Amino acid sequence: MKRDEVFEFFRGLAEANPSPTTELESTNPYQLLVAVVLSAQATDASVNIATKPLFERIKTPRQMVDFGEKPLREAIKTIGLFNTKAKNVVALSQALIDQHGGEVPRTREELQALPGVGRKTANVVLNTAFGEETFAVDTHVFRVCNRTGLAPGKNVDEVEAKLEKEVPQPFRRDAHHWLILHGRYTCKARLPECWRCPVIDLCRYEPKTPAPGTKPSAARTSTRASSKARTGKGRTAATRSAVRSRSRPSRLP
Repeated sequence: MKRDEVFEFFRGLAEANPSPTTELESTNPYQLLVAVVLSAQATDASVNIATKPLFERIKTPRQMVDFGEKPLREAIKTIGLFNTKAKNVVALSQALIDQHGGEVPRTREELQALPGVGRKTANVVLNTAFGEETFAVDTHVFRVCNRTGLAPGKNVDEVEAKLEKEVPQPFRRDAHHWLILHGRYTCKARLPECWRCPVIDLCRYEPKTPAPGTKPSAARTSTRASSKARTGKGRTAATRSAVRSRSRPSRLP
């Protein structure tokens, strides 16, 4: 995808969803870290169900260590891999107390040194809790980047590197949220809902999924018309300047 197309791609996602944010519920960086660790191979919705009563009583690493591994296993038993996750959460909580004064560190290296924390988890925490311009690549982001041609890669590291290189301002901070939500609700794995995609004219995926009750040929015609209306022969310098001068989407809470 060309540079102008990448810009238009994120502009389209931003116009459709001006204030993207994580769907994991938390009230501080520590709870967010725990929630992201628990979300591995689980849905955000299932994690929120388990953590809602848990986070009402546990807000700090010390409270988690005092709570203990066995009660934590019981509290999160509805989440996949709950035995391993409970062990890691208690261990990372102790590490935060011992090595970071009970605070969540603000570097990727320190985060990844914690039990159960990989690069994706570290990137989510850095971005959502601390506003860093990081690109967490989960299954949704990986699929969207490859399917659309935005940032194709054979593995998550390649996709992350391409996003780091290609995503322009003012979209860098919220980019991974847009991609996750787009993959979760529109560019779905089994059947992408192309008929309501805000960036259908920029997407490389073929054949486009037509709207229910619409013939494929009609969908292709609509896509070509949309593409022509959006880009024509490419954005002019004036258009680019005007777009870049717009206010940024609202920040994450």
